[in-house]
Amino acid sequence: MRCILIILDGLGDRGQDCFDGKTPLYAGYTPHLDHLASLGMNGLYHTLMQGIPMSSETAHFIIFGYDLRDFPGRGFIEAIGEGVEVKKNDVAILCHLSSVQRVDDNLILRYGCPDLSSEHAKILKGAIQSYESDGIRINLVHSKKIHGFLILNGKVSSSITDSDPIYEGRPVMEVMPIKQEGAGTVSVKTAEALNRYLIWCHQKLSAHHMNKERTTSKLLPINALVTQRAGGKRQLQPFRDKWGLRGLSISSGAIYWGLCEELGMDVVKVKDTGNIEEDLKYRLRYARDAHDYNFIHVHTKMPDEAGHTKNPWYKKEVIEAIDRAMSVAVNEIIPDREILLVVSADHSTASSGGMIHTGETVPLTMVGKYVRRDEVGHFNEIACAKGSLGIMKGKELMYMILNFLDMAKMQGLMDTQIDQPYYPGHFNPLNFKKYG
Repeated sequence: MRCILIILDGLGDRGQDCFDGKTPLYAGYTPHLDHLASLGMNGLYHTLMQGIPMSSETAHFIIFGYDLRDFPGRGFIEAIGEGVEVKKNDVAILCHLSSVQRVDDNLILRYGCPDLSSEHAKILKGAIQSYESDGIRINLVHSKKIHGFLILNGKVSSSITDSDPIYEGRPVMEVMPIKQEGAGTVSVKTAEALNRYLIWCHQKLSAHHMNKERTTSKLLPINALVTQRAGGKRQLQPFRDKWGLRGLSISSGAIYWGLCEELGMDVVKVKDTGNIEEDLKYRLRYARDAHDYNFIHVHTKMPDEAGHTKNPWYKKEVIEAIDRAMSVAVNEIIPDREILLVVSADHSTASSGGMIHTGETVPLTMVGKYVRRDEVGHFNEIACAKGSLGIMKGKELMYMILNFLDMAKMQGLMDTQIDQPYYPGHFNPLNFKKYG
């Protein structure tokens, strides 16, 4: 059997006044998703704990069955996903240009994500590309437009806080060592070096001729660099060894490419063309035909991006386009009884309010020949709550996938030296030549 796991990123939402308290998913016309729910076993899912807003990268890490404490950090996985070299002991940090105003020796964020062409962004980044302090070398690598990565090497630690305040009107934050991770001398020195670099960046950018021209033209200067989500390489058990499944990810976005490659999964790097329905149909058909894999992750970022517009009506439209694409799942995937189809999301992205992501559960349905078909007939955050899966959390999803693939090992059996969750494991047959 094979599992096709469809993650509709940021699908969950809050009740919206414009829909009389319904979510965009509940308010939308979704006959294909509803049909799948009517054939399957349904419930709600949260990768960690209800009420905790999850990021896409940490949620996916847990969805794939790993412990959050082992997460290598978004800066690292996104950097390697974009092909940036990050060596074993380096630290990679997300960063982007922004506009700040100096007030009483603090830098107040005026414009968090200014619209700047890649050409102009590269010019500004070139002025702050390299820096060294106390034996720590910092190199700025360009990504897209204002975005980039800081690669730190020397005696450095990723156990540091962010400097990006995210919300305008707030001061850029001092980078600090993370106390709960036992802040040692290395993390203290890393934070200090990064703080000196950020001040230096502000000074260099403020004096740059491009910003003087912007000021003359009454445009906000792009005069600061802000950072978040430091990370570095961790020793992780490959997905295939951990779950006994050969994994493939069909996704767009460097964080998914980097994460899945780091876990030893194969990756099909697709692009978002703007045609939501056709993009997802292509990914679903690729998954349908990927017979060399028994775990296929299909991902679309579109519901999440729609949620970030803070327009519930637009998110509803996006969800309805996704549902039209799910006709492929209904007509071309689930007729194959050797496929377990799982549909869910990584987190909720509310289409109103001030939060980036929110902590509500997301709907979950599982369709396959071994599932218990319940009485749920609609796929949304309310209807799925009545399903027989109940509320599932964290790694339970991967364990249940193994269960419905008919691969789960009974508790207590030990066929290998490591207590793996699948059966049979990679055991050694008893050998006459060795013991006879």
